[in-house]
Amino acid sequence: AFSRYLRELGDSDEQNFSVERYLRDGFGADPAFAGFIAEQGAAPAGYLLYHIGYDVDQATRVVHIIDLWVDPGARRAGIGRRLMAAAAERARAKGATAMIWSVFAPNKLAADFYQRLGARFYGELRFMHMPVGSLLR
Repeated sequence: AFSRYLRELGDSDEQNFSVERYLRDGFGADPAFAGFIAEQGAAPAGYLLYHIGYDVDQATRVVHIIDLWVDPGARRAGIGRRLMAAAAERARAKGATAMIWSVFAPNKLAADFYQRLGARFYGELRFMHMPVGSLLR
């Protein structure tokens, strides 16, 4: 549902995340990420995935939020806020002093939500991306 939503906003990136990759990359001896799943009744209503990183400028650990998604039918019930609070608690427990994430530019709904929580955009930073294989040829 999240991939479909991003496509509707114009995201053309390849979407490879699947149940198999979730299980392969999120569990085991060296998981690439961790997260939380919110439920309403017995049904999943949202999730937040993150990994621990480090900010050299601030000399502190940070939690990098990879994805936050709340099912449209479950929105406005505080699920997104509770998922962010759970991530903040995990950050505190890991010694992190901040959480960072990116927002797909057309996703005004997400940006507005984060700003209501008190988050602000970095003024001068822009994220970059490059496939690893580009340097290994």
